[in-house]
Amino acid sequence: MATVIDVNGFDDYQSTAAKHNDKTIFALFTGSVGENGESWCPDCVDAHPVIEKNVTNLPDGAILIRCSVGDRTFWKDQKNVFRTNPDLRLKCVPTLMKVGKPQRLEEGQCADADLVEMLFTGQ
Repeated sequence: MATVIDVNGFDDYQSTAAKHNDKTIFALFTGSVGENGESWCPDCVDAHPVIEKNVTNLPDGAILIRCSVGDRTFWKDQKNVFRTNPDLRLKCVPTLMKVGKPQRLEEGQCADADLVEMLFTGQ
């Protein structure tokens, strides 16, 4: 069974990924959730149920880190750490990736159940 961990911000993401670096790690980067219970990012809202349904396809022992990248203003800053970090270089949210590997899904791809399943299963 896989473990899902929710974190907020880059520092929390980095420390969580480092703590579990001996495991297969997937990371989902999304816009933060507002008072209404939904992300400010419409693509993130669309992708959420698809990714949640596919968590069962994660490899046994894998980690899924769900990371909030912050509010819309922070995200839109082209110099924010999620965009500039050489290991991440995020261009959009949502982004779902296998950490340390080139495989990633971006924006609308994250709402495609077949693509999410392929990323999680390696097929």
